[in-house]
Order: sequence, then structure tokens, then C-alpha cells
Amino acid sequence: MTEPNITDFSDYVVFVDESGDHGLANIDPDYPMFVLAFCIFHKREYIDIVCPAMQRLKFAHWGHDTVVLHEHDIRKPSGTYGFLFNPARRHAFLADMNALVVDAPFTLIASVVRKRDLKQVYALPGNPYHLGLEFGLERLYKFLEGKGQADRLTHVVVERRGRREDAELELEFRRICDGANFMNRRLPFDIVMSSKESNASGMQLADLVARPIGIRALRPTQANRAYEILEPKFRRSPKGEIQGWGLKSFP
Repeated sequence: MTEPNITDFSDYVVFVDESGDHGLANIDPDYPMFVLAFCIFHKREYIDIVCPAMQRLKFAHWGHDTVVLHEHDIRKPSGTYGFLFNPARRHAFLADMNALVVDAPFTLIASVVRKRDLKQVYALPGNPYHLGLEFGLERLYKFLEGKGQADRLTHVVVERRGRREDAELELEFRRICDGANFMNRRLPFDIVMSSKESNASGMQLADLVARPIGIRALRPTQANRAYEILEPKFRRSPKGEIQGWGLKSFP
């Protein structure tokens, strides 16, 4: 990809994580969704607020900060998460974790792909991950444009998934950034592949937020405290609308 004309790194960094399988061959009837969540942090706030808060949470509940937060392990504890079987300790941990998410200054953009509908509507349905990536990057660009950052390079950090999958993802990312997007323009983004074990606070927060968004889309009337915490963080239109601005549901 030809580098966009940039003057410097932007003031923002973006962490992306998914919920659900992007495959269309065997769709899970209990969770036929694919969600891609983009957590956008101002770097100064990320350094000064988010990272220290994540470390404080870990020291308080594990005694060290080498543990990596996983939403799945919190829902279904085992190993180092075994203390969550203790009701009092689980209550204290969830209260602290919710407070961390509430207080963390980030903007949320998410793509929700309804896989069953995608297969029914399209004879040749696209890859849900690639669709979610395009929707998210388009909205990310508009967010950064509004912050006066569109002429600067923003790094988008995604989770490594395997050699073949990573190669396909990077190719699609660069295709979108080269102009294969709704705006038909180059996007000033660069992709960073990272393992969750890198222990990046932003990647762990992205892991925590993706599934509650999918559950709300799947079962909108079900109680969903995690989504209620996240809702104020979505990018919004000047009129306060989330759909189409901070949340893209497809089809």
C-alpha cells in the first residue's frame, strides 16, 4: 500500500477485538452473530488513566499484573480465575471491573453482522470479519476527521489469529485503506498484529466489550448490564444517534 500523506502519528490509538466466529458454514444457533469492536483511545488518556487503572484492578484481585483479562474466562472461570467461584470475591471483582470500564475514556465503534440473515439475503455473502472491518474503518475515519486527525497516521491494533488468517486480514485491511471503502478514498491507518498475551490494556478492554454488544443485538429485551455500561461510549451523531454512527448492524 502507498503510504498516505501524513504529517505525524495521530493522537489516537485503536484496539479491535471480535466476538463470535466469522465462519458461515456451521453457524452457532445460540449465537449466530459476529461482532467487531473498535475501542478508540486518546493516547494521553490511555497512558495516564486507562493503563494505571487496569494495573490497579489486577494488583487488587490477583496480586500481580501479568494476568490477561479475557471475557470468556470471567464468564466461565478456571485456573487463575478460580477465585470468581467465591460469590463475595466475584461481586467485588465485577464491581471493580465495571467501574474501570465506566471510567475509561474511550469511544466505541462496533460492527454487528447477523450471519443467518447474511446467508439468506446474499447468494455470495462476504466474509463477516471483512465486512465488519470495512464498516468500522469507515466510521473510524469519520471520527478522526472530526478530531482534526485525518492527515495523521493512526495505528489499529488487532489480535493475531494464525498465519493464514493474519495474512488474509492484513490484505483486506490494506485493500480497504487503499480506497475500497464507501468513501472511495485512502485511509491513514496502519495495522498492528498483536497477541492478547502482549498484555495491552486496550486489547483487553476491546475483548470485554464485544460480546455484550452481540448479546444486545441478538436479544434486545434481555437484561444486559454490560451493554448499559457501554452504551454512553458509542460514537454518536450530532442528534445523539448511535445506529449508523457508532454501531453498524448488517444486514
